[in-house]
Amino acid sequence: MVSARAQRAAQEPTPAVDTPAAEQPEAEPWPRGISRRATMRISDVLAALEIEFPAVTTSKLRFLEEQGLVEPVRTPSGYRQYSPADIERLRFVLRQQRDRYMPLKVIGERLAALDAGEDEEPTTPARLATRDGVRQSSHGRWTAAALAAEASVTEDFVAELVSAGVLRPHDNGSFDPWTREVVASAAALAEHGIDVRHLRQFRAAADRQVDLVDQLVAPLRGQRSASSRAHAGTLAAEVGELCARMHTALVRAAVADLAP
Repeated sequence: MVSARAQRAAQEPTPAVDTPAAEQPEAEPWPRGISRRATMRISDVLAALEIEFPAVTTSKLRFLEEQGLVEPVRTPSGYRQYSPADIERLRFVLRQQRDRYMPLKVIGERLAALDAGEDEEPTTPARLATRDGVRQSSHGRWTAAALAAEASVTEDFVAELVSAGVLRPHDNGSFDPWTREVVASAAALAEHGIDVRHLRQFRAAADRQVDLVDQLVAPLRGQRSASSRAHAGTLAAEVGELCARMHTALVRAAVADLAP
């Protein structure tokens, strides 16, 4: 016969036993849904990125790895191997640098948010571009005739810019892709009565800013490490863009005061 005490104990609810929560699987890093099978060598990565970033180098990839922005797999013999997901991650980093002039620290923070699922960023196919993000000609550089045609000016106008020192062609007479914007801007200013000779001061101001950037990155550029030289290139691009923004902000503020 069951005692009254035993009956009361059977009727009382059994206290819940605290059990450790099941471990949640680690979220897949960005980009999601893309193969992470690492089978590509660093030469394969350069070939995959070349269509959009022809100036990217092995040193640049190693520097981005050192910054924790991409983590290739290491083989037992120490060789790096990359996956398709790594390629997309590199494209994202390089695009943020080129198109938005983002410092690597900010890019790292954005990637951390993407990895955590706090932000979303669709992957986009590679597009043909030069290292400066400008549509490239058939050889990556412009001849004077091609530059003039692209900027809708005469070859004489391009020659005038060269004579004034505004443009500086290579030894073979070709021009880098970014010069198209300089020529187009010079042509627009000419329509307002600002002659080529007036543009020398722009060239002089740019040279002074470049000298300032050069002083900053010279210690890195002088080191033998390939990573240090890659860091120098990244730092020069970031600081150069900051100088350009400073110049633009100052001009805009001063021009605003000219309006009634």
